[in-house]
Amino acid sequence: MLYLIAEWLHFEGVANLIRYQTFRAGATLMTALLIGLVIGPKFINMLRVRQGKGQPIRADGPQSHQAKVGTPTMGGLMILISVILSMLIWMDLTNPFVWACLAVTGGFGVIGFLDDYDKVTKNSHHGVSGRIRLLMEFAVAGVAAWIIVSQISTNLYVPFLSDRAIPLGPFYYIFAATVIVGFGNAVNLTDGLDGLATMPVVIAAGAFSIICYLAGRVDFANYLGIPHVPGAGELAIFCAAIMGAGLAFLWFNAPPAAVFMGDTGSLALGGALGAISVASHHEIVLLIVGGLFVAETASVIIQVFWFKRTGRRIFRMAPIHHHFEQLGWKESTVVIRFWIVSIVLALMGLATLKLR
Repeated sequence: MLYLIAEWLHFEGVANLIRYQTFRAGATLMTALLIGLVIGPKFINMLRVRQGKGQPIRADGPQSHQAKVGTPTMGGLMILISVILSMLIWMDLTNPFVWACLAVTGGFGVIGFLDDYDKVTKNSHHGVSGRIRLLMEFAVAGVAAWIIVSQISTNLYVPFLSDRAIPLGPFYYIFAATVIVGFGNAVNLTDGLDGLATMPVVIAAGAFSIICYLAGRVDFANYLGIPHVPGAGELAIFCAAIMGAGLAFLWFNAPPAAVFMGDTGSLALGGALGAISVASHHEIVLLIVGGLFVAETASVIIQVFWFKRTGRRIFRMAPIHHHFEQLGWKESTVVIRFWIVSIVLALMGLATLKLR
């Protein structure tokens, strides 16, 4: 909104900073952070009153988790409010990428909310049927993919190789939607410990804020040999909003968590990262930057596949963060070490920008 006002009134001097993406990214981060910290306490109290017993805790999970009974969920609503309000204030609302990513964030947030609501009201950890949820997710992701692909090519660019791409043609729509849905559910699977998913999302968003800014600048894109995507730079501000809102939520989600983000937050944030990677043409790099989420998802797939074939388990419990808990690691140890892994993976992903 402020950007459009600045363009319309032709701001000059210090006020002209509003036109710069780097300035608006910093301002968006601080705005989202402030909104989240301000609304957090009252919002959490409201959730606690309305939910009563809070998020259902699985009886077959680690026994240490039984102490979390009564902790409210749906804290992802705090994140969505912070992200959306800060976006509306600082972003260029004429940019199609903005609306595509916002559609995924809001749409997946609604799907996650329905799932959380079903769990809380029925006091069950099952939630909405997996098939129905996937159908709704692909519907939202399909619309977003259509908007994004109308602005970019249907090529799949490979890291470490300059000016090399795999033309997917019409199949790119399916690929793009799958990336969005897949990453939304990957973050959802990771959200099992206090702060475990929140900080890696912030780290991944930070890495993609750099990637989007560089991809949106023709001079930097040509120098680095990465695909130039006009308008992608605006998504650096979107990433900044996720970072600010995520840090504010982490203030309340740090162990011992006062609130869980629930599917409302994890699905929305994961889907947003997937949509941003598609819009910036760095889908494969997302697999590196978000490698922690990929590993969590892979552990579940491997566990289920092997158990069905042999009746035995590879991991003591899946997703893999529970495996380390069963080995005797404290929850805080698992969380902090996984954060370190996320930082390393983000740096590796950023390295692909130059290693071509």
